[in-house]
Amino acid sequence: MNICVIPARGGSKRIPRKNVKKFCGKPMIAWSIEAALQSGCFDLVLVSTDDSEIAEVAQQHGASVPFMRPAKLSDDYTGTLPVVRHAVEWFNSQGSIAERVCCLYATAPFVRGEDILKGLKKLSQGEVDYAFSVTSYAFPIQRAIRLTETGRAEMFYPEYFNTRSQDLEEAYHDAGQFYWGKSSAWLNEKMIFGHDSVPVVLPRHRVQDIDTLEDWVRAEWLFKVMQAGENG
Repeated sequence: MNICVIPARGGSKRIPRKNVKKFCGKPMIAWSIEAALQSGCFDLVLVSTDDSEIAEVAQQHGASVPFMRPAKLSDDYTGTLPVVRHAVEWFNSQGSIAERVCCLYATAPFVRGEDILKGLKKLSQGEVDYAFSVTSYAFPIQRAIRLTETGRAEMFYPEYFNTRSQDLEEAYHDAGQFYWGKSSAWLNEKMIFGHDSVPVVLPRHRVQDIDTLEDWVRAEWLFKVMQAGENG
């Protein structure tokens, strides 16, 4: 069976109530739930939360909230792997076995059902443990600059100062949308970013981290522009 786990705790600090705050007319988490349902990939779309309001909103938009996440997995320091592991263990304890599990972030309004489906197909091909969304950096990371304690600038990799940008290897980063994994990988909390993972490459304009209010405003503007373009 394929299940979707959407982690959504209630203790967001930088953007209070981020998971249920209205984004372009809907609670933020609703966009992820709708994409998961639209993908047609899942036997169950499950939200893991410690918050009763998030649970209610999630259920209103078609997700299941069969348990409340324990407090020990709901603090500022708990990572994604143990949260998904807990959900998989709960699911398996109910008499069914999750074979493939997709962790889908609650704050990923740009996620699309067809991309989730691509991830499932990649996970099903070959000996891999994970398939997750990535996008390319807009600027060569080899030419990155740090600001020093004295207010000066220096290159991270000064050996590339004279190298043309087009001659540098392209780099990618986690798109922060979804992570397909085999059940065994989640249960063993195996590292996602490794040789046993395959990427689902997304265009940069459909990737946006939303960690601050500035991120939120930029994401809403971009989302509205994209919707206007798609609606003709």
